[in-house]
Amino acid sequence: MIIGAGAIGGGIGALLARQGAAVVLVARGEHLARMRRTGMRLRTPEVDATVPVTAVAGPEEITLGEDDVLVLATKTQQAEAALAAWADAPVGERTAGQALPILTALNGAAAEERALRWFARVIGVCVWMPAVRLQPAEVIVRGAPVGGIFPAARYPAALTTDEDRSLIAGIAEDWAPAGLRVHPVEDVMPWKHRKLLGNLGNAVQALLGTGDGDVVRAAREEAAGIYEAAGIVLNPEAEEQAMRDLLQVRPVPGEPEEMGGSTWQSLARGTGDSEVDYLSGEIAALAHRNGRTAPVNAGLARLTRRAARTGARPGALSSAELRAQLGL
Repeated sequence: MIIGAGAIGGGIGALLARQGAAVVLVARGEHLARMRRTGMRLRTPEVDATVPVTAVAGPEEITLGEDDVLVLATKTQQAEAALAAWADAPVGERTAGQALPILTALNGAAAEERALRWFARVIGVCVWMPAVRLQPAEVIVRGAPVGGIFPAARYPAALTTDEDRSLIAGIAEDWAPAGLRVHPVEDVMPWKHRKLLGNLGNAVQALLGTGDGDVVRAAREEAAGIYEAAGIVLNPEAEEQAMRDLLQVRPVPGEPEEMGGSTWQSLARGTGDSEVDYLSGEIAALAHRNGRTAPVNAGLARLTRRAARTGARPGALSSAELRAQLGL
């Protein structure tokens, strides 16, 4: 069950469905309506195909079984509503929150702790998947032949059982034919915190429509200091790079070579919000929790919230304007 069939969830679901896996996509609005009518168009460097998919609006349209696995792939700001909607869905004599594992395949480092309010068994997932969804019922996955890489572990790591290891190994086996590589790790949070450092460029890209290395560097250096003060541990950089090297990003026919990340996509689609409060805003939260400030990241979060709220599109600011706003 892929809860949130956007760029990541839609990409995972379409790749799995194309290989004949039993998968259900959860969506809403025109995206859902069009998937029901025509399926999901999957575009990769190697494939342009429309894949028949099973799509539902919520748990009231599906009967869950004891062997089902839930994959939460919403944007982080949408996670709480999705968790609440699915946790009490019946699974025999129990509920989904009691009976089923949920994989948190989304950005940031906050979803795992939130999920524990509703689900007893949470599997944290770090997502490396260059995917874009700008049109209903269409997803672009820019990695090939590997579409995505997903380090995964039970959250909190101290609760890990042999059953958890077996579950993750089984998912890895099931997803591999679709070009989705699930990698069991001892503790996923060091991976997710390092990924968060990379995601601090998302707000910059969304605001400018492109990158600015100096601003991104300032945001990451500020975050590194906050991590140290908060005692945040990261996975070894060399270990991560070795895994990332398995993912080759290639052009997709008919699309520009460079395409925007998740925050850029939110502004481009005019959704009215973004996950910036769980990216740059997460650094601000860590700072405030430790009696510090994070002016660069807090500023990026504030400016991105305003851009989303006012309907601004990517590129609304120049580099000079952004640096002035941040005091750089």
